[in-house]
Amino acid sequence: MKKVISILVLFVCISVNAQDKPKTQIVEASCGQCQFGMKGKGGCDLAVRIEGKTYFVDGTDIHKHGDAHAEDGFCSTIRKAEVVGEIKGDRFVASSFKLLPATAPDPHAGHKH
Repeated sequence: MKKVISILVLFVCISVNAQDKPKTQIVEASCGQCQFGMKGKGGCDLAVRIEGKTYFVDGTDIHKHGDAHAEDGFCSTIRKAEVVGEIKGDRFVASSFKLLPATAPDPHAGHKH
């Protein structure tokens, strides 16, 4: 009986330690109000779009990633970001948020040559 209980306790301990770690993902990031059309508390707030759904971000701030109103800022354009975190309710709680370099638009996009 002690062996069965010991094996059961060992199995539970291994299961608890084998929890999935949050994965890094590439998402669209921008101002929720200016670019994603979200209703907010007023002002400009950082948001991400994951699989077509938008979430305001907790864990970082729109002002920590440059001038939001610059030409390449969150209020002017949608950028890519590498994030780690989880969705809790209607918010994305970021444990890591890294803005990726802006890419220049392709001048030949939509043209046939």
